Amino acid sequence: MPTIIPYLIVTKFISLGAMMGGGFHVGKALGANTPAQAGWFAASYPLTHGTFVLISGRLGAIYGHKYILLLGGMWWTVWSLINAFCGEIVSFNIARGLTGVGAGLIFHNAIAIIGTTFPPGRMRNISIAFFGAAAPVGGGSGPVFAGLFTQLLPWKWLFIFLALLGALVFATCLVVVPKDEPVDPDGIMDWVGGGVGVSSLILFNFVWNQVPVSGWCGYEIAILALSMTLGFLFILVERRAKEPLIPINIWTAPSFGAAMLVVFLSYMAYGTGFWYTAAWQQLIRHWTLLEFAAGGSPLIIFGAIAAFLSAWLIPRLSAEGILAIGALAVTAGNIIIATMPAQQIYWAQVFPAVVLFSFCPDFIFTAAQIIASNSVSRENQGRAGSLIGVLQLYGTSTGVGFAGLVEVDTNDHGLQPLRGYRGALYLGIGLGIAALFVDLLFVRMPKDTRGLKEN
Repeated sequence: MPTIIPYLIVTKFISLGAMMGGGFHVGKALGANTPAQAGWFAASYPLTHGTFVLISGRLGAIYGHKYILLLGGMWWTVWSLINAFCGEIVSFNIARGLTGVGAGLIFHNAIAIIGTTFPPGRMRNISIAFFGAAAPVGGGSGPVFAGLFTQLLPWKWLFIFLALLGALVFATCLVVVPKDEPVDPDGIMDWVGGGVGVSSLILFNFVWNQVPVSGWCGYEIAILALSMTLGFLFILVERRAKEPLIPINIWTAPSFGAAMLVVFLSYMAYGTGFWYTAAWQQLIRHWTLLEFAAGGSPLIIFGAIAAFLSAWLIPRLSAEGILAIGALAVTAGNIIIATMPAQQIYWAQVFPAVVLFSFCPDFIFTAAQIIASNSVSRENQGRAGSLIGVLQLYGTSTGVGFAGLVEVDTNDHGLQPLRGYRGALYLGIGLGIAALFVDLLFVRMPKDTRGLKEN
């Protein structure tokens, strides 16, 4: 595996973590003063990041994974720089969303480069673990960089730094990642299905992240109906497409559909827990962004540990068992944060909650990849991997939106902010419990012992 790939993933997750932790600070500078109002600062990037994973894998198969990866990197770098010069909320979040498009093009093609390098077994498991560790390291580092640049300099320097970092990493990729031949150069891109599917996902998510800001208006109800109509149309298009993005028969693979629901629900709970932990520490306890970054540093350490631990567990524990650990961890983390008093020392509840949160993403991601590789037909495994990527990031973004709606409906018009935060966190608890029950009842996958048998 080209060693630059983990650095590439770290870079794009630094951008995600920077606004998951620093969205309140930048949002306040642009006029957003509550978690619900600042929700778009956290949600816009993972929304498009997750959505465009839907088409990036197929584009890589047709045009070459390295080519699409570099195209995404260039796009990501340019829009990160543009973000630095956006002076109001709408333009800022549009630029963040367009930055996420580049991240979406990168994600699946980076995984594909790993997949074409190693066969199933111990080395692929370790490679996936390195890939998985890059996400918590990048996400946990994001608030650190956000704190350094937004507290010591004008916030625009954060995005100038990200653009420079992106230029360095992606230029290195151009040199060191070997050129690959397209695996399906004569393939057909399902542009109609891609356009309909992407539009449906974006519009659906837009509604749930906008309603906490403006309330239920006529145009939002119309957009929600349109998104659901497009979703239904996407299913019809994929049924008839010669080379569909998501073949309908993929859902008949053993345990695959249930596992994807577990992924989506778990990441919704994770996005909710992380966002409202940041809100509680920064807006109620008045922590600076650097203090919050220091408090979130266990996410880096234990997230990296979780990545390798989950890989070690692959041949020793069933996939549903690994999923259950991830779902249980995020549920417990939300419970701990929801039951905190307004003021308390960090070590009492925030620290154990952050440790628990760190185990969710890697355990869920690793188990879902194993289920996809063992239950889905070989020709559809790339598409299954794309779907997992969609649900990870899209779930995080959608969770922030749903939680924001609960917050504004329970905070007594802003007079009781903690009541709103707890309401949002209770939603996160419910989502985690639902993920755990779906996993225990409907996911069944034997242990993958291929890595265990290797010396």
